[in-house]
Formats: sequence, structure tokens, C-alpha cells
Amino acid sequence: MADAEYTPPKVWAWNKENGGQFASINRPVSGATHDKELPVGQHPFQLYSLGTPNGQKVTILLEELLEAGHAGAEYDAWLINIREGDQFGSGFVAINPNSKIPALMDRSGPEPIRLFESGAILLHLAEKFSAFIPADAKGRAECLSWLMWQMGSAPFIGGGFGHFYAYAPFKIEYAIDRYAMETKRLCDVVDKRLAEARFLAGDEYSIADMAAFAWLGLLYRGKAYGDAATFLSMHEYTHLGRWVEEILARPAVKRGLRVNLPTGVIERHSAADFDNLPEEQ
Repeated sequence: MADAEYTPPKVWAWNKENGGQFASINRPVSGATHDKELPVGQHPFQLYSLGTPNGQKVTILLEELLEAGHAGAEYDAWLINIREGDQFGSGFVAINPNSKIPALMDRSGPEPIRLFESGAILLHLAEKFSAFIPADAKGRAECLSWLMWQMGSAPFIGGGFGHFYAYAPFKIEYAIDRYAMETKRLCDVVDKRLAEARFLAGDEYSIADMAAFAWLGLLYRGKAYGDAATFLSMHEYTHLGRWVEEILARPAVKRGLRVNLPTGVIERHSAADFDNLPEEQ
């Protein structure tokens, strides 16, 4: 039970037991905890990730690129099991010093390029293939604004609402109220935008939609944090719902949602692998 009289100490000290179900992997320092090299496949892009919303942003884009005929976007997807601490292996930390999924190695050129943070990966791939980002200055600005909006919003939904509503070792009314309010405000922002535009950047489907869909689509469809969709009255956001259903109907999105699911250790290395992938949970 929470201590209503808790007073923070003058100097904070790490108490691993306060970490709840993530106590074994969360820590206040960075860097590798063990030596582990990462596998490297034959395709131009090597993705090290997990099928969480942040990971799904990238697999959706890669599958959309392939669907659009960009054969150079073939990739190998290697599962990083964050509950087992794979993100703290030396090979992964060398790509992403922040030890968060997703991480990508672009091996399509003469020198490998490392990329971390989902927004940076989306922007890199969209610019590389001149796809899913508007070509005109106004459209590009709108796309990037919504992409960065999503990047800034996700911590309130996942690390804020999701953590305190579903994962914290005990319920804290203030924290749940605070982040439920902010999550609903964010849903209202995007719902109003989608009342006036087909997609976030306008008439054109873009990386901004892929990024936001990975989080909001999961929440709207009741596939995140238990009964959170009911708790947050997600059905009220009708324009958001229309947008979610339109994006979910895209074949590439359906495939992108099935790569490296956290419920199974399925890795994607070629198009044929989808014959054996489970449905997205």
C-alpha cells in the first residue's frame, strides 16, 4: 500500500524492490551488462527489436516500402527480448547506447549506419526511399510536426498511464488520474485533427500515421493495458476510430504488426516467413 506520508530523502538511492515487475531490467545507469554479439543476416537492413508499439512503427514502414515495390527495403528482424535484458548486451548497446528498442543497422551502403529511436529510423527510411513523407515543404512540415508530436506523446501513454494503470505494484489514484487525463487529451487532439483531414499530414498517408497508429491503434482496439479502452472511453473518439480501421485494413500494416511479437519468438527474415507468423495479439 502507498505511504501517504512519504517524504523524498535528500539524496535519492536506487531501491530495486520498488521497480515492480520491471525491477529486474530497470536501473539508473547505462551501458552493457554482458557480452553478446548481434546476428547479421543477408538483407540491407538489420532490425533489432520487439513487437511493441515502438517496434511496430518500423516494421510497418518496412512492410509498406516493400508493398510499394521498394525491393531495397528487405530486412532481417531479430528479436530483442527486453524482459530478459537482451537490450543490455554489448552488441545492442553499440547500436543504441540508450538500450531501448528498436535499433537498426543500415547496411545498404559502403559503410554501415546505426540508427536508434523509432522516429529517427522512420525519417531515415522515408527519406532514403522518398516514400511516405510529403515532397512539398508544407506537407513535409505537417508530417514532421505530427511525427514529433507522437514521439513526445508516447511517454505519457506508455510510461505514464500504462505503467500506473497496469504495471505499478500498487494503484496510485493521483498518478492514474494525471496520466488518464493526459492520454484522453492527446486522443482528443488527434480526434479533432482527423475530423478535418483523412490522415495526420493531410490527404497523404505518411510515417506520422504509422508512428501514431502503433500506439493509438493498440489503445483504441482494446489491446493495451487490460480494460484501458473501456476505462478511457475510447469509443468516444469516432474520427480516431475511422482512421484506425482504415490503416488496419492495409495489408502491409497487418504484416508489420506480426513481426517479433512479444508473445512469441518469431523473427522475420524473408517474405515467406509470414506463412508461419502468428496473428497480431
